[in-house]
Amino acid sequence: MPLRNRVTPFGEIVAVAGRGTLTGNRGVLHDAHQNIVRDSQVRRWIACRLEFRGRQRTIMSPGSWTELFFLDEAAAFAAGHRPCAECRHADFVRFQAAWRRVYPDARPLADVIDTRLHAERRLGPWQKRSYSADIETLPSGSYIKLEDRAWLVLGNSLRAWSADAYHDRRPRPPTGSVVVLTPPSIVGVLHAGYVAAVHPSGAG
Repeated sequence: MPLRNRVTPFGEIVAVAGRGTLTGNRGVLHDAHQNIVRDSQVRRWIACRLEFRGRQRTIMSPGSWTELFFLDEAAAFAAGHRPCAECRHADFVRFQAAWRRVYPDARPLADVIDTRLHAERRLGPWQKRSYSADIETLPSGSYIKLEDRAWLVLGNSLRAWSADAYHDRRPRPPTGSVVVLTPPSIVGVLHAGYVAAVHPSGAG
């Protein structure tokens, strides 16, 4: 049985097969029996490399941060995570540069970014914050909700999220209001030139 540590673009933590391409951290979310008991412990929600400098961890060790897993960076962004400043330092620097273009009057320090994103990604515990926008305004890498499913905006098409790959696709509507899952500041970062990494199944 898979552990409950996969994160959907809705920000939900579920038990499904498929580890994905990134891991992440929101603090200690599990108890001594590896049960998820909270959705967040800290404001610093990060997305990390699966491997870094040969470090080894035992999944869901008591008292240690909970290892979460994402299909790809676009899905991590939709859930409200940003690049880790340590194991993905180059990506974080690119993210900071794009953030500065969105908010030129604010220093793009990690704490500043995390505080803003924490307000944008959730209404409260286990409550995802979403909003409406015209689909024609959304950059590639954004996630939207259609028919109770999460869809990745990618060029002129939409790709349906699943735990292991993008299987279903459909044309992107040219106009129309949609529910957006990706926090608005991250949508701004994507508009400002940051390219979110997408699972290989989303290519083509």
